[in-house]
Amino acid sequence: MTSFICPLCQTPFTQTNNTQVCENNHHFDIAKEGYLNLLPVQSKSSKNPGDNQEMMMARRAFLNTDGYLPLANKVAEISKHYLANSEQARILDLGCGEGYYTDIIKQNLPNYSVCGVDISKVAVRYAAKRYKNIDFCVASAYQIPLENDSLDLMIRIYAPSKAEELQRLIKKNCYLITVTPAPRHLYQLREAIYEKINEHPEENEAVNGFTKIEKIDLNYMLEIENAQQLKDLINMTPFAWKFTKEKLDNLLNQPKWKIECDFNIEVFKKD
Repeated sequence: MTSFICPLCQTPFTQTNNTQVCENNHHFDIAKEGYLNLLPVQSKSSKNPGDNQEMMMARRAFLNTDGYLPLANKVAEISKHYLANSEQARILDLGCGEGYYTDIIKQNLPNYSVCGVDISKVAVRYAAKRYKNIDFCVASAYQIPLENDSLDLMIRIYAPSKAEELQRLIKKNCYLITVTPAPRHLYQLREAIYEKINEHPEENEAVNGFTKIEKIDLNYMLEIENAQQLKDLINMTPFAWKFTKEKLDNLLNQPKWKIECDFNIEVFKKD
């Protein structure tokens, strides 16, 4: 049985053959890859919202090189620490993309229910096809199809959200872990684009309704010797549109690259 609920009337689903049917008889077919598309047509801002296929493919290729594995492992470690006293827990990876971080969290917390939500159908399709033991759906971060007070932990890596949804979903005294770029993140790429670099903030304000209880700085140097890995890193970020051809060629003509990875990991507890 899926952990998701009907996005139209917020009632639970019952599965009939390959379809989820809610108490008010709204039907949602399960895709052959195993995910649900719970994004109502009226909630779409475009025909295919979210990251496009090119950006998703670049991110998938880069993440498959484990360039961000230290981040994934650190988030999983922190999650495990805060859920250490929970025999059962439900975890949501908000803005899960193609499921890279979701899977590593599930590997580290195999006995807990882990689900992922993203607005990009192409990303969720890939995630569901690859990671069969995780519940995925296409949905908006602003209208998440889960019951009130149903989450012990939400993980938000770079994803947008609104405080009201976080307050609605996360149980009292339970946790939100966020990841945002820290001041030096991808500094060498920004240096290759801009004459004057604006640094990311050292930390973020507490989310309304939550108290910040921990801040973890994760900084490491990524050594890249393969030009395709560097291209994938660029193409999975907004930097892909910022580079001129000349600046990109100058960067790619180097024999190897050292790129700084710098993340703010913050833990919030619901008041």
